[in-house]
Amino acid sequence: MRQLFLDTETTGLDPRQGHRIIEIAGVEMVNRRLTGNRFHRYLNPDREIDAGAMQVHGLTSEFLQDKPRFSDICDELIIFMQGAELVIHNAPFDLGFLNSELKLLGRAPMQACCPDVIDTLKLAKELHPGQKNNLDALCRRYAVDNTSRSLHGALLDAELLAAVYIGMTRGQESLSMEIEATPLHFATTATSLRASLRVLAASPDELLQHETMLDKLAQENNNSAVWRAISSIQ
Repeated sequence: MRQLFLDTETTGLDPRQGHRIIEIAGVEMVNRRLTGNRFHRYLNPDREIDAGAMQVHGLTSEFLQDKPRFSDICDELIIFMQGAELVIHNAPFDLGFLNSELKLLGRAPMQACCPDVIDTLKLAKELHPGQKNNLDALCRRYAVDNTSRSLHGALLDAELLAAVYIGMTRGQESLSMEIEATPLHFATTATSLRASLRVLAASPDELLQHETMLDKLAQENNNSAVWRAISSIQ
């Protein structure tokens, strides 16, 4: 499976107000491995950058003055993205800007070349309801080093998102791959899955609480704790 982890930086928050893309980056992953193939461009938006946006990404009009415009890189971008599954954090934001840029050029929307999109913000909210799910929070949660991220940057954020996505989907992906590989050999699959599972050992305090609970269950069931009987034959 070919996936592209995509991110943009913009002049503001709303393309309907004339805001434009000023940086775009995508990194390629095939079968859950980064290939080293990437797309990264800074763009001249032909308009001022909102002060709030500048504080987020640090890009200035002076820096972007000699950069190409979206129209200059559009064909190259479409070729790079064609047919890939897009993985984007807060996909409606980036796709909204991309489709706005394409519309200005009279081109078909992004979904015409990349119909499959995964929104990792939506996925993160499903996995971690009620928690912070921005990219920095997810990096901390999945032990992804983001110490070099003092400002937002499309290329760095796309690379971080790729690492976070691997962490977010590792369990379900390994399970599906095992089942697809040996659909008719349940015993073999179960053994290999058990070997690949991450084991978290109980602490001494947790073990003591467990034994106390078993003692209580034994007393309530005439000194017969089923769990201990099962454990003794495993």
